Amino acid sequence: MKELIKLKFRPCIDIHQGKVKQIVGDTLRLDNDLVTENFVSEHGSAFYASMFKNDGLTGGHVIMLGDGNKDSAIQALNEYPEGLQIGGGITSDNANFYLENGASHVIVTSYIFENGELKKDRLNRIVETVGKDKLVIDLSCKKKNGKWFVVTNKWTQYSNLEVNSSTIRELEKYCDEFLIHAVDVEGKRSGIQEDLVEQLSKWVSIPTTYAGGVSSIKDLETFYQISNGNLDITIGSSLDIFGGDLSYREVVEFCRSK
Repeated sequence: MKELIKLKFRPCIDIHQGKVKQIVGDTLRLDNDLVTENFVSEHGSAFYASMFKNDGLTGGHVIMLGDGNKDSAIQALNEYPEGLQIGGGITSDNANFYLENGASHVIVTSYIFENGELKKDRLNRIVETVGKDKLVIDLSCKKKNGKWFVVTNKWTQYSNLEVNSSTIRELEKYCDEFLIHAVDVEGKRSGIQEDLVEQLSKWVSIPTTYAGGVSSIKDLETFYQISNGNLDITIGSSLDIFGGDLSYREVVEFCRSK
C-alpha cells in the first residue's frame, strides 16, 4: 500500500429557492413542495463563503438546486473569488458568466446528457468554451443491478452511462476534476458508500471529490483509509453549521492533521 496523503476537505453551499439549505438528495423533484429539507439557514451564502475563505478551504462547491438561485450564488462567489466552484444548471451559454463572477470552475451534469445518453457534442462545446482546466464533471450516481450509473435531472433520471474505470479514463480527457455524489445516501447521514469509495479510489487519476453519508469522525477515518488518499471529501447535512451533530471545526482539524 502506498503512503497515505493529506485528506482535503471541500466545503459546500447548497442553495434552494435562494436560501442555503441541506436537503435529502433523492427527494429533489420539479415540484419544490416534495423536497425534504434537513436544514434551512438563517445566514446567506456569503456568510459561509467568508467562513471557508477564513479557514483557507479551497475547491468547495456552490450548488444551485433549481431556478431562482443565481443572485445568492453570485454573492458567495464574490465573497470568495477563485475559492469556490459552481454547479446547477450550468451550460456552455452561461458558464463564462459564473467564471467572470469569481468561480474557479464550473460543474456540469445534466447539460451533457440528453434522454439518458452522454452527448459528446455538448461536452466538447463546454470544453471549448471554458477550457478543460476550468471544468468539473459531476458523475453523481446510483446503484442499479450491482453497477453504478450516472443520474441526471436533479438525480431523478438514470442515464445509460456506467461509472467504471473505462468511463473515468475517457472523461478525464475532458475535465480538471470530478464531483461524485453517492445519491443513495446523500443527505441521510447514514455512513459512506464504502464500495463506491473503494472503487473510485482505484479508478481516478485527477482530483475527485466524494459526497454522501458522512456523519461522524469515524466515517471520515474510514473514508481516509478506504480511499488511500486518492479522494477528497465534502460533507453537508451532518455538519453543525448546517444543523447536524458533526463539528465543522473538528472536521477541518481532522483533515489538516492527515
